[in-house]
Amino acid sequence: MVKSGKQARRSGTLAESPSHLMHRALQLALDIYSEELGSDGPTQRQFAVMEAVSVKEGLTQTDLVKATGIDRSTLADLVARMTTKGLLTRERSALDARAKAVRLSPEGQAVLEAARPRVEAADRRIMALLPKGKRDGFLDLLSELSMAADAVPDQAKADAKALKKAQKEAKRAEKAAKKTAEPPKKAAKPKKAKALEPVA
Repeated sequence: MVKSGKQARRSGTLAESPSHLMHRALQLALDIYSEELGSDGPTQRQFAVMEAVSVKEGLTQTDLVKATGIDRSTLADLVARMTTKGLLTRERSALDARAKAVRLSPEGQAVLEAARPRVEAADRRIMALLPKGKRDGFLDLLSELSMAADAVPDQAKADAKALKKAQKEAKRAEKAAKKTAEPPKKAAKPKKAKALEPVA
C-alpha cells in the first residue's frame, strides 16, 4: 500500500518541490495513457485536440490554444501533422477570413470514438492510485491549477497594459515637473521709440 502525507516524504529538496512532484506524476500519467492507448492510438495531445474540436466544431487554432492549453507553436505543428494524417480538416473561418477553422474528418471522428474508452480506462487507473476520499479533492486542485494556467495570458496582457499606462502617466508628470521648475521667462522690455529728427 502506498503511504500518503508526511509518512511518504523523504528528506531532500525534490521531495518538497511541487514542480518536481508534478513532473513525476505527469510521467506516471503519460506512461499509463501510453499503455492503455497502445502504439496505434493518438497521443495525449492529439486526443486533447480532437476532443476539443468535437465539442465545438470550427474552432480556430487560437481557440484550440485556449481550449487545450497547448502552446501556439506546438499546436500549429500538431494541427498540421494531424491534417496531413487525415484526422483533421482546415478551411477558412466564416467569422475571421484570416483564420482557419479546424474540423474533425470522418477518419478523425472514428479514431476519437475508438480512443475515448481507452482514455477513460487510463483515467480510472490513475485515480485508483489515490484513496477514494482524496480523489475529488485531487481533481479540484488540478482544476484550480489549470484555471490559473488559463489566466496567465490574460494577466500578462493586463500587466502590460497597466505598465504602459503607468509609463505614460510618469512622462506626463515629468513634463509637468519640468514646467514648474523652469524659471519664468522675463517679459521683453518694450523698445523705446526713436525720437523723430526735425525736418530741415
